[in-house]
Amino acid sequence: MIIDLSNTTASKIASALVKARRSAGSPAMGMVLTLIVVADESNHYDAMKAAMEAAKEHPSRILGVIPRGGRGAARLDAEVRVGGESGSGESVLLRLYGELSRHAESVVMPLLLPESPVVVWWPNKAPDVPSEDPVGQLSQRRVTDAAASRRPLATLSGFCHRYQPGDTDLSWTRTTPWRALLAAALDQPHGAISAATVEAERGNASADLLAAWIGGRLGIPTKIKVSRGPGITAAILHTDRGDLSITRPDGRLAQYSVPGQPNRHVALKRRETYELLAEELRRLDPDDVYAETVDELLRRTTGGGEQLVEAGARRASGATTANGATATRASTDSGDSAGSTNSTRSANSTGSRDSAGSGDKDTAKKTPAKKSAAKKAPAKKSAAKKTPAKKTSPAARATATKSAATLSTAAGSAAKKAAKKAAKSASSTGQKSTARGGSARKATSRKSASGSSEAGR
Repeated sequence: MIIDLSNTTASKIASALVKARRSAGSPAMGMVLTLIVVADESNHYDAMKAAMEAAKEHPSRILGVIPRGGRGAARLDAEVRVGGESGSGESVLLRLYGELSRHAESVVMPLLLPESPVVVWWPNKAPDVPSEDPVGQLSQRRVTDAAASRRPLATLSGFCHRYQPGDTDLSWTRTTPWRALLAAALDQPHGAISAATVEAERGNASADLLAAWIGGRLGIPTKIKVSRGPGITAAILHTDRGDLSITRPDGRLAQYSVPGQPNRHVALKRRETYELLAEELRRLDPDDVYAETVDELLRRTTGGGEQLVEAGARRASGATTANGATATRASTDSGDSAGSTNSTRSANSTGSRDSAGSGDKDTAKKTPAKKSAAKKAPAKKSAAKKTPAKKTSPAARATATKSAATLSTAAGSAAKKAAKKAAKSASSTGQKSTARGGSARKATSRKSASGSSEAGR
């Protein structure tokens, strides 16, 4: 069922969707997400067709947004489809005119499925920062396609620099079969891998992502070789036992070659846009592997999105340059610090000598050899000047001399008094000991006399 609405509103569109479901005999909604397709007038047909094909695997409400712009009055036209090509889902094609084309989010928001994920897809020209776009802010996943731009590598580089969780690009989705075959090839016994080569047509964004993924996962240098296409034509891993390669010259059938084994053919056709979109709709959480690949690609690229031939060589040269710059800075800093240290030492030594010779002018004048060191570090002269030698006046010298003499005289008199006291104490001690000795002798003579008298009796 197709319902055309001209100069309408979002509420009328929602009512038309409910009426169309009831007329088709399916009032209940069995859709799992809302897919917003932002396209221009010239490309909207192919984009809506791809979205409807993907909706057969993921039933969804598809909202096609075509900003027409212009200076006319703001107007909204809609085309509602239920069933038919839309499968079990719904599709609404919105054409925004005038000022309304700058506020697409206000038209889209009332038409979102309640409590369901939202995915935005820009099949052609996408905003520079998808996560900051008003429509992109309504979604959990934002899908772009760098290959649809005029400068795929530059566009991919811009998306990588502004990456936010939830962003993805169909250039990355196109590498899924290649990554699956390479992972399966590495499950078999193989030699030590030293490098890798990706062959693709010029300006292929998927080749950059595939080379970054191989280099990041295996930690090896990778390079891109230009071929006639279509798309990626070969992925080669260079090992010490020979090359392990997957080649696809015709875009449909690939040849898998392993050293020491016969060649095998595997299906590796270039997929349609709806198949790529259906793969992205299978997961609605941020793609961590894509985020890691984006980081690796940024390390391997320069401004403008050109792939380096040898990422390992660039890392080595960058490390060498950084080490050289660090060494130069270290030597400069050490030289400056050494100069400042020497000047400080000379200033301190000069100040200390001047302070030590504050009482003698000749001593302060005997330090001219340190002037050259102070001149080599002019920044430290102020420090040396801040500690001048202290000069003593004759009056101060005389006062100091008198004080010293007075102190010495006082000390001499104190010593004499102490000596006299010691002599007196010694003499008194001698006299006491003499008196005690005399008393003892008298007592002894008395005892002997009494003993003799008793014997005579």
